[in-house]
Amino acid sequence: MNQDFLWIEQLKFNEQGLIPAIAQDYRDGTILMMAWMNKESIQQTLTTKEAHYWSRSRQELWHKGATSGHIQKVKKFYYDCDADTLLLKIEQVGDVACHTGKRSCFFKSVPIN
Repeated sequence: MNQDFLWIEQLKFNEQGLIPAIAQDYRDGTILMMAWMNKESIQQTLTTKEAHYWSRSRQELWHKGATSGHIQKVKKFYYDCDADTLLLKIEQVGDVACHTGKRSCFFKSVPIN
């Protein structure tokens, strides 16, 4: 493994070799989406500076926006104190992160009484 990626070994992946990743707009802090990453997608993301995820449904590496043009340019990359969740601060090209065409995948609200 490339020396630059040795820190990845500290991460806590699940049984499928995946770790959750939150994509957040680096300018205004909006949470745009959650997806899964594996070691390969993390390395691709850091190498290209564009978000790559692991598609559980297709069982393949997924370059976010490769089809739609709504790529995610990674500005900052973090992992949490437990090393079991990633945070990507990104510039969302086209301002659309969700496959529904909305800016964020988090648009369904639950009433709190």
